[in-house]
Amino acid sequence: MFELLLPMLERLGIIVTVAFIITRFRFFRELIDQKTLDHRQRYMAIGFFGLFGIIGTYTGITYNTTSLDFGRWAYNLVESEALANSRVIGIVAAGLFGGYRIGIGAGIIAGVHRVSLGGFTGVACGISAVVAGVIAGIFHKKGKPLKLKTALFVGALAETVQMGIILLVSSPFSRAWALVQEIGLPMIVANGVGSALFLLIIRNVLHEEEKVGALQAQKALKLAEYTVSHLRKGLTKESAEKACQIIFSEVQVSAISMTDEQHILAHVGQADDHHKSGEPIQTDATREVINTGKRVVVRHEEIHCQHPNCPLGAAVIVPLKKRQKVVGTLKFYVTTEKEISNVLLELIQGLSALLSQQLELADAEKAEELAREAEVKALQAQVNPHFLFNSLNVIVSLTRTEPDRARTLLMALSKFFRQNLGATTKTWTSLKEELKHVKSYLLIEETRFVDRLHVDYEIDEKALSAKIAPLTLQPLVENSIKHGIKDQDAYAEIKIMIKMRDGEVEVVVKDNGKGIDQERITLLGEQSVESKQGTGFGLYNVNKRLEHMHGENSKLHFVSDEGKGTKVFFTLPMQKEEEEG
Repeated sequence: MFELLLPMLERLGIIVTVAFIITRFRFFRELIDQKTLDHRQRYMAIGFFGLFGIIGTYTGITYNTTSLDFGRWAYNLVESEALANSRVIGIVAAGLFGGYRIGIGAGIIAGVHRVSLGGFTGVACGISAVVAGVIAGIFHKKGKPLKLKTALFVGALAETVQMGIILLVSSPFSRAWALVQEIGLPMIVANGVGSALFLLIIRNVLHEEEKVGALQAQKALKLAEYTVSHLRKGLTKESAEKACQIIFSEVQVSAISMTDEQHILAHVGQADDHHKSGEPIQTDATREVINTGKRVVVRHEEIHCQHPNCPLGAAVIVPLKKRQKVVGTLKFYVTTEKEISNVLLELIQGLSALLSQQLELADAEKAEELAREAEVKALQAQVNPHFLFNSLNVIVSLTRTEPDRARTLLMALSKFFRQNLGATTKTWTSLKEELKHVKSYLLIEETRFVDRLHVDYEIDEKALSAKIAPLTLQPLVENSIKHGIKDQDAYAEIKIMIKMRDGEVEVVVKDNGKGIDQERITLLGEQSVESKQGTGFGLYNVNKRLEHMHGENSKLHFVSDEGKGTKVFFTLPMQKEEEEG
């Protein structure tokens, strides 16, 4: 009995080889991932596991029940011969991974083949092959990972049942009993261990591929990071060309292509002379992806390349979406369809999702830009009509008594409104321009306040090149006048300071007005605050634009003592080129 165990275990090396090969097949990976197979994949699985069982039969060891000798490899048995083999492993694997249908199918194929070889146990072994598929199918648990001890137990159980069927079906019984005594225990042990070993090998191979998949996911994120600055500008020829070049340099494929809904935007790699940007979409597969939003694998004959020796053998086409609507496609070309592995498909699918998100961000940023422009216009609309009327009244009153001064104020008013209108066409301006705008505004206000308002400037000329959003400084000064010193009978002062401090530009607007109570000051800049004089929307708008365009560190800060005045300040980053300029 034990002289058979070692040869049986030695021949499990063949099982190791087959287990490694089977992991190369896509249908088997889908079985492992607990996915539902289509009819074609199910028949492929049955055929493959059936073939696995046949290989297990051919690698068996013949046993002559008359001479009691173990001999040659099995290919045709005489009446007195039986077979010690590992056929059960393939059938058990089929049932455990695919359920009873695939298990029984593989059992029928392997069983019919075993009957055809003959021998006095041929019919019994054929029946037991189908029964093994049923037993393994019972232990199939969809959605739950297989355990090694389960595979070990089912392999041993299936072989034990086979020994029982040999005793029931084969005749004469004395010969069957002698056979079971000789080969029963070695086959039960070998096939149980073989089933567990088969599962272990598959686990290890797939675990390694999961690591590769994780690296591919990391690569997808890195590619998304590299392409974000381009695709956030939208899906254009220029952004598509840059994105394709970046992806092509990192992914091992023959070519990369990107399209919109109508035309090829970019093609990088082989056959680029026949897939030029600007050309209309040529393949039905691309249109199918645009219409359905689903990934498509294209074979050589469907690529429609006019190159006489086209190196592009297959392609994977995935959609690019914005708000669930397909706006284009991303294509990965390879030399042969065999190069399209599950790992590559996962990478492509991940890139598709990430690049689609970038395109959505591009739209969001455009919308945000429009919103900022609307906010600037809202600030302009907030220019108090009373300011205009009062300014004109002051100018009119000075026309006769102080015509030169009236002329100066009229020019200042004109300049103020011209700069206000110009802000709608700008995203950025300099502190120098903002300061000019504020000075035009304050020149008028100083005249209105007669001798009660005094403005003091402490300006570092080097800091005036710093960039800032238009209409940032003037609302702060207006707020000091409107809410701080407007009703002040005594001497009113506003101090504007722009200084370099630790590599940043600090901007301060300070007044000696009535101040703000502490409960209210915590809300300023964070939300609209209703009052008799206004809503606080101007400060809120300025604060949000500072945060958005310069970061959290540039938000407005308020310091106030009731009856003593208020200080509003913020900082701006100073770029190196600005410092040098």
